[in-house]
Parts: sequence; structure tokens; C-alpha cells
Amino acid sequence: MAPALLTAVDSTSHVHLIIGSNPLAGARCARSLQVGAKPILIAPAEATLYYGLLKRIDEGEVRWLQRSFDKDDLTTLGRPDVDGIVDAVFVTAGGKQSLGTQISDLCRRLRIPVNVADAPNLCSFTLLSTHSDGPLQIGVTTSGKGCKLSARIRREIAASLPPHIGDAVERLGTMRQRIWKEDHAAELSQDLEAEEEDSGQSATFNKLVTAESVEAARGRRMRWLSQICEYWPLRRLAAISDIDVELLLRDYISSNPLKSGRGTIGAAVPVGRILLVGSGPGNPELLTRAAHKAILSADLILADKLVPSPILDLAPRRATVYIARKFPGNADKAQEELLELGLAGVKAGQVVVRIKQGDPYIYGRGGEEYIFFRSHGYTPIVLPGITSALSAPLFAAIPPTHRSVADQVLICTGTGRKGAAPDPPEYVSSRTVVFLMALHRLSALIDSLLLKNYPTDTPCAVLERASCPDQRVIRTTLEHVCTAVEEEGSRPPGLLVVGNACAVLEQSSRRWVVEEGFTGLEDLESKSELSIPGSM
Repeated sequence: MAPALLTAVDSTSHVHLIIGSNPLAGARCARSLQVGAKPILIAPAEATLYYGLLKRIDEGEVRWLQRSFDKDDLTTLGRPDVDGIVDAVFVTAGGKQSLGTQISDLCRRLRIPVNVADAPNLCSFTLLSTHSDGPLQIGVTTSGKGCKLSARIRREIAASLPPHIGDAVERLGTMRQRIWKEDHAAELSQDLEAEEEDSGQSATFNKLVTAESVEAARGRRMRWLSQICEYWPLRRLAAISDIDVELLLRDYISSNPLKSGRGTIGAAVPVGRILLVGSGPGNPELLTRAAHKAILSADLILADKLVPSPILDLAPRRATVYIARKFPGNADKAQEELLELGLAGVKAGQVVVRIKQGDPYIYGRGGEEYIFFRSHGYTPIVLPGITSALSAPLFAAIPPTHRSVADQVLICTGTGRKGAAPDPPEYVSSRTVVFLMALHRLSALIDSLLLKNYPTDTPCAVLERASCPDQRVIRTTLEHVCTAVEEEGSRPPGLLVVGNACAVLEQSSRRWVVEEGFTGLEDLESKSELSIPGSM
């Protein structure tokens, strides 16, 4: 059975035909009213309607046609602008009665969406179990396998969300709209200026000498907004205020965000310290005890955008959390900004924790940051982290070394300095190569590997969000990996593992296989909770 196409339909002023008189008919009418539709109930005059539905009928919210269904209802009761065809039909009596089958057949011929209670085979659409919070709507379906289970899953998802997340969605939507309006106004302004130029010079002449085009500015600002939506912890997003929106629209923070809150004028400033902390592959259970203690002691936390939310959620309330504004073309500037913020914090006497994904010294600029702070008189404390280069393969059932298959591991970067393409290693059949930061330029990397005599059937795997609940593994070969990632999409942070070790524990004859989710650590925790102290 193919998965259903889930959509959000604007039902404002639509006509929904509800056939039946049971409590489900009342629920369908109530739901139609919630989404702005106009429900029409068809049920015999002698039918027994429950109080809530009768009240809506008496108040004029629901129109009741006191008779049996007629096939002409489908093409005469709808809106005039769609020639009287109704927008959706709900049969609440179920599919065991012949009426449900008859209505379903009629609706399918007319391409009218139809839902028949307890009869998935007669439905062209099903309703989701939904959670609503302002503009945020979350829907869950089990494709007709069990509405009680979908409701349970929906409740679990809703309970995991921070409060007021709907308000945050509203504010971020307002921010997006304002960015669009400013860009549109800038375009109009530029067009007017071009029209005022002498006829001897075309409007495009001025655009050629402009420092940056309006289109480039829009691209940068939209990337910035997408970074906020993608990488800010949900708890922080939910707490965003109107003032925060104004500050973000003024290029994030116009003043120094550090708030030492210590001492007064003339008082001695306490000595601050800087810690470079590796956060591991992603799951907070894989933090070292030293790293966890460092986070709990922080006054200021400086984090890369790929550090997962569950790790940032460990930050104490007093701590200021600042996430690097890194996007393509801005990485160096964002890194400099992060260093300056850290230096200002240390000078103010704060405990500054610089959290880095994986290990600080494995393609994490840890050495550069160490030199920077030491050159300003503050020698960092460096706490190692479990690098994803070696741990991610483990979570994906890939042993980087395996007797008679792979006797060496090589860790490489897929992105050189200033974004340049690095020179990949030569092919060695007994070597496992792990490429970090390579998925955004995967096609060029694969082409360069093939030039280095890598066979096209060399096993490889794309590992994303290793150790996290939404971990994903794509197992394939060099021949198909680019197509696989293009079709499946990207879910950063991710890495590429290449070598015969990728096919030691897991093999497949398909072009690629996608494996979703990781619960290894949760399973371990649940088993620990079930154990009885003192039992054997």
C-alpha cells in the first residue's frame, strides 16, 4: 500500500455534506465549522440528533435537510462558483450499509473527496488526528489501521512540544512576511532609480556596479531565517518575543548580548575561563561526564548550529546561549563573531563554554580557537568528545576495521579551506574512508573518487544525525549514492563512509536502502529500569 499524500486544505466557505444522524455526524459538523466550512446535514426528520448538534442547527450554523440522500445533492448543494458541486462528503453510517458504497462510487466519478466511516476501502481521503496551537497544526494518521493509536501518538507528540510554540510560529511567520515586504520595497526602489537614470545608460548598468543585488540580499536573509527555524532549540523558539523579533530583524543583536551581571564600577572583575567542549555525535547520553559538568557551569554557551537541541537544553537558565550564524558564504565571518563574543565573555569574568559537534580537534577548528584565546592571555581547557567519524559507523552497523576486509581507517574532510574541494586519497581496497562535511558537494566528491580508481560498486553509506532518534542511514554504492541523496533529501549533520567494511554486517541487492531511527540508547535505559536490584 502506497503512503497517502498528506495535505492541508483551505476549507473556508467550502460546502461539506454530512450524511447521518449519529454522534459522529455531530463531530464531523463541528470539525467543518472549525475549519471555516459550511456543513449541510442530511438525515430523516424522525432521526434522533444529540443536543450539541441540535443546538448548532437551531443557531443556524448547520443546515439540516430532513430527508434521505439523493444523488443530485452532490451537484446542486455546493457553491455557485463551482457549479453547485459540493467540496467534500462524509458518510457517518459506515460502509457496511449499501448507501456508503453507492455514495462512494458517485463521489469518485465526480472527483468529490469522500470519507466513509469504518470503511477505508470506500474513502478517497481520511481525517488525521490533529493537534492545533495557533497556526501550528500537527496531524497523525495510521492509514485506517487504528484511530485510537493515531490519537495516542498525536498526544505523545503534542506533550513533547514546549508551551507557546504556536505563538513562536506566528512571530516567525510575521518576520518572514516583513522580510518579503522589505525585499519587495527594495526592488521597487531600485526600479524607480533605474527609471530616473539618463536614457543613455540602461538600468542594468547600475545593477552591475551595485555591491550586492537585491536578490542576493534576499537569499542571505532567507537562509538566515531558515537557520533559526532549523537549528534553534524548540524551547528557545517557543520563548521568542516581539522584542526578540525586532532585534533579529536588526541583524540579530545590535548590542553585546553578554550580560555578566557581576560587580560594579571599580570592583575587581573575576577571572573568566574558556572551555572547548566536544559534544559527541549528537545524543546527550554520549556526552562525557566532564563535558556535562562544563555545560552546567556555563555563564555563556557558544554553539555551532549543528549541536542538537537536547544538548543545548542542558544549559542552566542563567546561561546565555548563542548559536553561530553560519551559512554558505558567511562561515568565516560567523566564526570571527563567535570568537569575539567568547573573548568578551572571558574578559567579563564569565565561564564560557564553546560547544563543538563531535571532537574539538577533528575538523572542528578547535586548534585555531585554542591559539586565538591563548594569544589573548586565556588558555582554554579542552574536553574531548566522541567523534562522529568513528562512532557514527558503529551506530549504523559498520565496523570501520574488520579482519580480512579493512585494516585501516582514514578520516578526511569533504570541504577544504575557503570551501575548496580537497584532493581525496587513492583507492586502497582494505581501507575505510570517512568523509566529514561532504554531503553538500557530494557529486563532485564522487567524481573525484572515481578518478582515483575507486570502483563504482564500492559499498558506501550516508550517515545522518548519528545516535539521535531521527538518525538515518542510506546504504548504497558509489554508483548510486548521488541519486539516492537527491531523491531522499539531506538531513544534516551527515557524513559519508566509503569502503568494503560498509557491506560486512548489512548487505542488500537493491540500489540503496534507507534505515530510519535509532533507539539503541533508549532500549538500554529501559532495560536498566526493568532490572531488579539484587536479582540474578
